[in-house]
Amino acid sequence: MTATDTLAAGAAQAKQHVIDPEVCIRCNTCEATCPVGAVTHDANNYVVDPSICNYCMDCIAPCPTGSIDHWLTVATPFTLEDQFGWTELPPEPAQEPADALDAEAAALIADAHARAGGRATAPASAAKPRINVFNRAEPARATVAGNYRITAADTDSDVRHLILDFGAVPFPVLEGQSIGVTPPGTDSNGRPHAMRLYSVCSARDGEKPGANNLALTVKRVAERQPDGSVFRGVASNWLCDLPRGATLDVVGPFGATFLMPDDPQADIIMICTGTGSAPFRAFTERRRRAMPWASGRLYLFFGARTPQELPYFGPLQKVPDKLLDKELVYSRLPDAPREYVQDRMLTRATDLAALLPRATTHIYVCGLRGLEDGVEAVLTEIAAAQGIDWQALRAAMLADGRLHVETY
Repeated sequence: MTATDTLAAGAAQAKQHVIDPEVCIRCNTCEATCPVGAVTHDANNYVVDPSICNYCMDCIAPCPTGSIDHWLTVATPFTLEDQFGWTELPPEPAQEPADALDAEAAALIADAHARAGGRATAPASAAKPRINVFNRAEPARATVAGNYRITAADTDSDVRHLILDFGAVPFPVLEGQSIGVTPPGTDSNGRPHAMRLYSVCSARDGEKPGANNLALTVKRVAERQPDGSVFRGVASNWLCDLPRGATLDVVGPFGATFLMPDDPQADIIMICTGTGSAPFRAFTERRRRAMPWASGRLYLFFGARTPQELPYFGPLQKVPDKLLDKELVYSRLPDAPREYVQDRMLTRATDLAALLPRATTHIYVCGLRGLEDGVEAVLTEIAAAQGIDWQALRAAMLADGRLHVETY
């Protein structure tokens, strides 16, 4: 039974499944996952059709931000037109009816959160982000001001640092947010390519202070398949090949939770691989520019196959240890055992154990999806050695906006 059916049957109020437009990053996961076609979108928002949604909950767990996990008590469902025009969710009523539908939804949501890790929350001290200022109908036009390879030329890992200039049009963005771009052309079905998201790797005031630009860290995807062919990522190859002076449409910014705390006492533990370093470059630049006197420290655990394949390897050598306590970890060094970021975290167990109980400690994980399990295991081990229940601490940090995981 849909929300519309429930109301038609005579109920005074019912739950309507909605998507939070402030948190949604427009990744299309919900629409692709929904088995009944209840999720749709326009150039502004992703929305749920109340006449179709059957509360199957299949869309909850895959959502990377938790924006899909919202329910409003309504007497009359909000229409698609209403939802397309939202910039934020309507306010919730003070009390909600505890009917059978609420109990069923609550149980399913709790189960989904148990697998997904819970709902993300922004740090309390983070600046208020602007969301979806530019959409597909009215994007911002950017010019490529720079395109530089930041991995060694003799490696297969081609990672680029792109600088996008917005001219006279302000594009407000915070550290940890992403932008969306759509490659030109059509896919194999003749439809326009889907939008891709890329994390911003520059500080909020630009690649250099006062510049109306931003930077991205983009890896060219070229993966050899079992049949010997090479799969080439449409968006990554397009971006990596853009010459200086080329123009492209940009939408966003997106992301309201994976944000940097604006707290000089915050100790920030950043764990990443590959292009997952992008937001942490932004964090480091922000701290360097705005809070060089901060008492809190930045800790970076950054993994790659070799130094030649680690993005920003050269510039990282110049970042003072006083600003950034960095551990660069390699898994494919010749004549050396394989080491991953979680292994290096164990060697720093004493330092990490001292940080975990502090209310000013923030942990961020960004990179390949396989990174999560290893990091979780080592944090569990480090915490247990100090008599700390990591799962309980994890839940508290998540609720406080001090734990963030963004993997792909």
